[in-house]
Amino acid sequence: MGKFVIGPTKNGGFRFNLKAGNGEVIATSETYTSESACRNGIESVRKIAVDAKLEDQTVENFEQVTNPKFEVYKDKAGEFRFRLKARNGEIVATGESYKAKASCLNGIESIRRNAPDSPVVEEEA
Repeated sequence: MGKFVIGPTKNGGFRFNLKAGNGEVIATSETYTSESACRNGIESVRKIAVDAKLEDQTVENFEQVTNPKFEVYKDKAGEFRFRLKARNGEIVATGESYKAKASCLNGIESIRRNAPDSPVVEEEA
C-alpha cells in the first residue's frame, strides 16, 4: 500500500508526495502555505483520483474533457508527464517525467489504486 508523505519545504510551505508501496514517488503536490491546506490537497486527490477523466494532450486533435482530470502532455525535453487537476482547475498533483507514454499512464493508474486508502504520514527529519 502507498502513503502520502507530508512535510515542510525550504521556503516555509508544505508539500506532499504520494509514494507507492515500493517507496517510489508517483505524485507530488504544489507548495501549500500551511499544513492544513496541504492536508486538504491530499483529501482532494483521494476524492478525485479514481474517477478523474484522462485528457491525452500528446495526440493530435485530442478531446478536451472537464475537470477533474489527468492531463498527459509532453514537456520541453519531449518526455511524458501528467498533472491532476481538481474540479476548480487547480493542479493538485504532478508526476515525474517518463520516456515512454505507457510508463506515464502506469503512474496515473498507480495513483488511482493508491490514493484512496493511503495513510498520511509526517516526513521524517
